[in-house]
Amino acid sequence: MSTSKRHSSSKSEGGNPKARPPPSAPRPSASILLLSPTNKVLLLHRVRTSSSFPSAHVFPGGNLSSFHEGPIPGVDSPSRHVDGDAYRLAAVRETFEESGILLARREGGGGLLNVPSDVMEDGRKKVHSEQVKFREWVASLGGTPDVESLLPFTRWVTPTNQPKRFTTQMYLYMLPLPPSSAEDLRNAEAAAVKQETIIQVPTHDGGLEHTAATFDSISTWLAKARDGSIILFPPQLFLLTLLSEFLTGDPASSASADEKIRYYSDQRAAALEFLSRTPTSPAGLAGAKQHPAALVPWADKVMSPTALFMLPGDGRLVLGLDKPGPELAQSGRAGDPDRVVLVDFKKEGPRRVEVRSRQEVLRQKREAEEAESKDTSKGKL
Repeated sequence: MSTSKRHSSSKSEGGNPKARPPPSAPRPSASILLLSPTNKVLLLHRVRTSSSFPSAHVFPGGNLSSFHEGPIPGVDSPSRHVDGDAYRLAAVRETFEESGILLARREGGGGLLNVPSDVMEDGRKKVHSEQVKFREWVASLGGTPDVESLLPFTRWVTPTNQPKRFTTQMYLYMLPLPPSSAEDLRNAEAAAVKQETIIQVPTHDGGLEHTAATFDSISTWLAKARDGSIILFPPQLFLLTLLSEFLTGDPASSASADEKIRYYSDQRAAALEFLSRTPTSPAGLAGAKQHPAALVPWADKVMSPTALFMLPGDGRLVLGLDKPGPELAQSGRAGDPDRVVLVDFKKEGPRRVEVRSRQEVLRQKREAEEAESKDTSKGKL
């Protein structure tokens, strides 16, 4: 979701400015921030020739399909920008098509559906080419797409200055942890739920849209973005930054198997507590008058990045995240009033992307302007 500038008007042959065409309607899409059993995050490396996010690392996801998901909410429908079954099914389907990871459960309850690799790859090709409906293919294997385990985690609406716009529902999905002890296993079996750890190794889609599909720690992904070895667009970097406070890496190598599992479980619990918390403003602001956007939970937040200003002495554009975009301006929904994203848009993509406190950046801007004003006054003496 770039916010690079486009000309708002141009002159006709007679010299009069042309009216700017209305913004395109954002296309419904869905993406999943997928956690491995050790809380690594899956990112896909998009091909350089992609029309969206070229060469970037992205979460698996894509556009809703009427073939697979059925009727798609119309442009003026209130459900166009709301989490729902079509968005959830598209998120699971696209993850399967793009990474080969199938988020499906055995029909009637129980653990994840275990499918032989050759059957998975055959189904992946048939689903992608629309030879078979995704839900029907999963049902033929005795399973159902695990849409219930998806946790809504913000929606992003492309700014109106872009020719291709999307309304993207983001989700968090946590692949199950194995039982942490024999007692846990006995309890699960007593509940007639067979617990098993199914290892699904992500693979790219043969170069159609991606050249790599990899799980890695959030700290590694963010470090690679900082040193410029990968490209992360603002939505991906923002969400990874939020979760980096809780998904902090691996336990000590000397920890027992049970200790490791409990370590990852505690990380998830902390992240889920954060995502369920309202107001969403940092704890340091507790007791202060809350911005209305802070009362919108993370599941319902809508971000449409807005260019605020160039940060003096820094060279990066500051993007506000509190506005939901024109389509949802009167909906009562909003984004994050407490953070902004700094970004340097280059030809090859966004660089030096960073999430900062809005108050901190505004203070830095004010101090830089005051210093410049003093220097100007001295020059006139």
